[in-house]
Amino acid sequence: MSRTREDVAVPRQGGPRYSSLAELIDAQLYMPFPFRSNPREAEAEAGVEEWLRECGLLDEPGVAEMIAATRPAQLASYSSPAVDPGILQIVAHQIAYQFVFDDRAEQIGHRWPDRLMPMLCESVAVLRDGAAPATALGAALADLYRQVQERCTPEQAARWAWKSREYVHGLLYEAVAQTGAAPPRIDLCASIRSLTAGIEPFHPLYEAAQRREVPARELHHPVLRRMTRLSVDAAVWTADLFSAVKEQRAGGVINLALAHQGRQRCSLPAAVSLAIRQVNGAVREFEGLWSGIRAELSPAGSGYVDGMIGWISGCYHWSRTTPRYAETAAAPALR
Repeated sequence: MSRTREDVAVPRQGGPRYSSLAELIDAQLYMPFPFRSNPREAEAEAGVEEWLRECGLLDEPGVAEMIAATRPAQLASYSSPAVDPGILQIVAHQIAYQFVFDDRAEQIGHRWPDRLMPMLCESVAVLRDGAAPATALGAALADLYRQVQERCTPEQAARWAWKSREYVHGLLYEAVAQTGAAPPRIDLCASIRSLTAGIEPFHPLYEAAQRREVPARELHHPVLRRMTRLSVDAAVWTADLFSAVKEQRAGGVINLALAHQGRQRCSLPAAVSLAIRQVNGAVREFEGLWSGIRAELSPAGSGYVDGMIGWISGCYHWSRTTPRYAETAAAPALR
């Protein structure tokens, strides 16, 4: 569970002036990892469209428009720049699926949390029991699980399924949190956000991308486990900075910047600055742990950590360019 103090000081007015919220983020965010992209991005984009069509999801209202604005293959490329084409395609499929699933869960959960249950239970049944799906979303998940099983070892596929179930549960927690009268505590928001980020299910794919298996002593090492938590938080909190305008207009509450705004009763730019401090702290701690353990890891272990780094950098560069968060570039940065 992520922890954070809630008695942080709200940034005072004055200091540098920025033309937009996006410029403020770019100026204040600490991002030591360089931009990289996968050279097979265009192929992955074509593959996503074909896969969504085969699963029947492109025929559902709003999905084609959402995919065009979200660019899942681009996020796959930025977050997974060094993986082979097969892994990249699975990553792109999974990102596309999660965006469809997440948007639908948000639409239903904001108004009728109890109506989420059939959708979530179908997903758990597919992942846990291998049950036959009854919907297009369920069929897409079942096919995605098949792809993972074909590429991963049984142990890796089991970890993928477990982490994917955590993601499903997180969407239910988010729906419940939406019904509260008061803004959620920042630590509660961060904990739910770490699940709904849906990033940890990708980690077994980065295991599978290595030439040799990551040794168990490295995979379960306390330092790597802490780095996993930090990398997920840093990646999804960075996306929260850019999505805060969109989420605020939609009435969302599970967003780190909006959680700070609700607790501190400050402007959105001031809340974004508070969230940036939290992101920067996570990135710096990750950096320190990485420099301390890097020499001890096998090539497979180092490649696995590269997958974590890819999401930290990839979420930043994707978030600042995706049409999904275009409102941030126009939002004023005045406090």
